Amino acid sequence: MPKIDQQTLTEMMPEVYEELRRLAASYLRKERTEHTLQRTALVHEAYLRLAGQHEGAVWRDRAHFFAIFARIMRETLTNYAVARQRKKRGGADPAERALEFYEQRKIDIGALDAALKDLEALDPKQAQIVELRFFIGLTVPEIASLMQISPATVKREWSTAKIWLRRELSRTP
Repeated sequence: MPKIDQQTLTEMMPEVYEELRRLAASYLRKERTEHTLQRTALVHEAYLRLAGQHEGAVWRDRAHFFAIFARIMRETLTNYAVARQRKKRGGADPAERALEFYEQRKIDIGALDAALKDLEALDPKQAQIVELRFFIGLTVPEIASLMQISPATVKREWSTAKIWLRRELSRTP
């Protein structure tokens, strides 16, 4: 199993870079058109955080690597949300478009992050599917291929995870 270190990432990035950019583009397509964060910047920021904060971590396979990458993107968006809430009227924040997505849907990003951490403790596979589907924007067939499971399993786990998350988020005051 590969360990996350600077040399491994440097060697691996050319192999996965375009796919990561495509995934970032897929995610950003869901956002408003005036956003300032480009897919390359999103990939680079996640890469820097991966290299800086996850040194020595181990990933099991390609799907696990992408799940780690998705989690880092979620954490980045959560951090931007916290910073924005502190600033209140914080102007040209690069993650403004992602925060607007959450606000329009009345999603408490802190509660969502906590619920996803709880889900990961209960069912890591469902948490990974949520991250790949919601935060990266992969389709059911893409997730099935990446995780090497059937599309029917992805659909079933996605449905169960959505129900669980809705219930957990409805408990948040």
